[in-house]
Amino acid sequence: MKIAVACDHAGLQLKNVLIEEMQKEGYEVKDFGTYTEESCDYPDYVIPTAKAVANCEFDRGVVVCGTGLGVSMTANKVHGIRCAVCHDTFSAKATRQHNDANMLAMGQRVVGTGVALEVLKAFLETDYEGGRHQRRIDKMMALEKQ
Repeated sequence: MKIAVACDHAGLQLKNVLIEEMQKEGYEVKDFGTYTEESCDYPDYVIPTAKAVANCEFDRGVVVCGTGLGVSMTANKVHGIRCAVCHDTFSAKATRQHNDANMLAMGQRVVGTGVALEVLKAFLETDYEGGRHQRRIDKMMALEKQ
């Protein structure tokens, strides 16, 4: 599985831990930045990441900032993206099973490293259930055509 990853300065440390874990588990990872803790604007990194996921260059995306909120809102502006902020494994599994989320957002200032690794694992290892959920996703994604 190919994973696109990005962060801003407030998510750099957690992003690096997540990348290391994904690579250890055999995932192919591309880091879209940022690479320093110097203040930056998360849209500069999240937009190219989300576009790469939306264009099917990557199977999933993971984005990190201080709270996970700004990066998720930005990613969700890209046509075809369903990015969920998850700081617990139940939400990470549910958003994959029911929403076929293709991006995960987390906040370095919100979730500890151990929990973040568990959330990441749940997100990457959980499959979409399809069925009744597809009807709801179709309605949600139809909004992009309006």
